[in-house]
Amino acid sequence: MTTIYLVRHGQASFGAESYDKLSPNGELQAKVLGQYFDQILKEAPYAVAGSMQRHQQTASLALEKCFPESEIVTDSAWNEFNHQQVFAQYEPRFNEPHLLKEDVSKEANPRAYLAKIFEGAIERWTGGEYHHEYDESWPHFKSRVETALQNLCDELAQTRPRYAVVFTSGGVISVAVGKILGLSPEKTFALNWAIANTSITTLRLVGNEPQLLSLNEHHFIKAANPNLLTWI
Repeated sequence: MTTIYLVRHGQASFGAESYDKLSPNGELQAKVLGQYFDQILKEAPYAVAGSMQRHQQTASLALEKCFPESEIVTDSAWNEFNHQQVFAQYEPRFNEPHLLKEDVSKEANPRAYLAKIFEGAIERWTGGEYHHEYDESWPHFKSRVETALQNLCDELAQTRPRYAVVFTSGGVISVAVGKILGLSPEKTFALNWAIANTSITTLRLVGNEPQLLSLNEHHFIKAANPNLLTWI
């Protein structure tokens, strides 16, 4: 029976010209993740990563700490939605990432402020009225992720590795969990906001169907260094 670990990437470079790059903190998170995998995995996993830089970096840094010879299969179906466009369509000012970062930094509770923007932007994206305004609409993103999950499960049902690890993003993990649990878009993206960087969501494969075992495990990050724990 295969155990599947869905991993959110390490902290990216929020507000920078290129978000799609791990911050120094994100690099440390990925290494801690790898050390944890070294403790719990008895053999090398089948490793898959989205094609985004933050996915590839997280996968490489983590696997270097546990199974450095592992091959990483790149599959862009596990890529995140275009969050910058989703934000900017809600508030055009956020076409400039540094402006969003400036606004957030002025707030007494930056995470709560960003959560409010995120909620409004996601509501617009998933609402149905504006699908034509996005490069990837909500129905297309949802279908892409659900297909990626089923294709992986079908493959693993045939090859039967003991472990599989997928390095991806919070939105992707939320949609995968939402599919398994039958959640609405609102509840799906409420999960998204709670998923910590380099946290692990664990699935068990029964036949070719995934079952959810755990969500957003990040105790190993807290144990290593509580200051490493981030959501943004």
